[in-house]
Amino acid sequence: MKEQLEEIIRYVYHKEKRNLFTFLTGAGISSDSGIPTYRGTDGIWVKGTRFHKPEKFGTLRYFRQHPEEVWQYSLFRKKMFETAMPNPSHHALAEIEEMLEDRFHLVTQNIDNLHRRAGNTRLYEIHGNNREIKCSNGCKGISLFPQEIKGKDIDEDLTRNDIALLTCPDCGHWMRPNILWFDEYYDEKTNKKFSALKVAKNSGVLFIIGTSGATNLPVSIAETALKYGSFVIDINTEDNHFTELIRNKKNKLIIREKSTKVLVSIKEIITNLNQ
Repeated sequence: MKEQLEEIIRYVYHKEKRNLFTFLTGAGISSDSGIPTYRGTDGIWVKGTRFHKPEKFGTLRYFRQHPEEVWQYSLFRKKMFETAMPNPSHHALAEIEEMLEDRFHLVTQNIDNLHRRAGNTRLYEIHGNNREIKCSNGCKGISLFPQEIKGKDIDEDLTRNDIALLTCPDCGHWMRPNILWFDEYYDEKTNKKFSALKVAKNSGVLFIIGTSGATNLPVSIAETALKYGSFVIDINTEDNHFTELIRNKKNKLIIREKSTKVLVSIKEIITNLNQ
């Protein structure tokens, strides 16, 4: 595996055009930080005697019907994110960015802020982030999350002050997390859709780490990279939607190992090329 990996990285490193090193990450990369995946059984939201799957409660429609309940879940997740720490995979990506500089780009589906906390700056958060809020009624503008509102335990309700701070000052509707829900479409303002696709177009290699490709923009990123001649390297512990996409392609490498081990190898190869 390492020989193939080194051959691909060396080739892309010396290319003059379409030579970006792009990393696409998902929930799997944060699992070693103790953050459960959103779609798994640990992503089910229990409220009273009702069990909600993410596809139901993680929607704008459900938020408009039950805003306090969705905010209670969001603040529970917020506390989880804030107490989690970046793991070795996050730190390895930050170190790789430091070496590659503007040839490095990171596209993440995660809203947990761990890539930023590890030190990554060339970052496209295509599912939004947990640092910002916006009006659920469509008022323009994105605001920073109010510092006065803290993360909560799973059984804590919103306070009156929380509700006041989560009310749009322009129209009086609820503010909402600046994230992509299941019944919404990708755009540029919140999701950096076109910027991410442009990066894919100019990539020499796309590393896919800790994501199964269950949503359409990540798959489109991989399809675009392939279309313009990029190598695509699938680094996951099991087969997924990306595997099916690239299985019969020439410019591919499928690696079934933990991301930390593979990222250490990638970092070592690039370090040697930089010297």
